[in-house]
Amino acid sequence: MGIISWIILGLIAGAIAKLLLPGRDPGGLIGTTLIGVAGAFVGGWLSARFLDRPVAREFFDLPTWGAAIGGSLVLLIGYRVLFGNSRD
Repeated sequence: MGIISWIILGLIAGAIAKLLLPGRDPGGLIGTTLIGVAGAFVGGWLSARFLDRPVAREFFDLPTWGAAIGGSLVLLIGYRVLFGNSRD
């Protein structure tokens, strides 16, 4: 997959992570979207590095999507822990 595919995958993964973890985020929609893109990269890297599951060349590969969504969830939770809910 190319970089554009990873960005699109990250945008979708960030939206799915936001649906799974509802609530107000300190960064708003833009911050959550960027966390999704970063989470897709992190999830793909962790999957290839530690789970011995290389990133697939196809865009619609279920384990790749799972890794991207998982990475987005981890980064979103970490972001909420570090920065809290500053929008009260």
